[in-house]
Amino acid sequence: MIKRESTVERYLVRKVKELGGMAIKLNPIGMAGLPDRLILLPGARVIFAEVKRPGEKPRKIQKVIHNQLRLLGFRVEVVDSNEKIREVLT
Repeated sequence: MIKRESTVERYLVRKVKELGGMAIKLNPIGMAGLPDRLILLPGARVIFAEVKRPGEKPRKIQKVIHNQLRLLGFRVEVVDSNEKIREVLT
């Protein structure tokens, strides 16, 4: 059974809260490609997270925006499984 993106996202939000952080839903108007969540963790750790179903890849516009954010010095991660979420949050 393939997980839905919403299932992956709920797990991400729960794990971030368990770490004492915030997983802010980004809902930009007029800016396609921005990651789904802004993760703020203790110690001033900031991660942009693109949430996907298992095995799904970012669209072209998402890759462009992700690269722009990385060039600005931000960490951008694509998460598509519980394992990847745990890896990103450690």
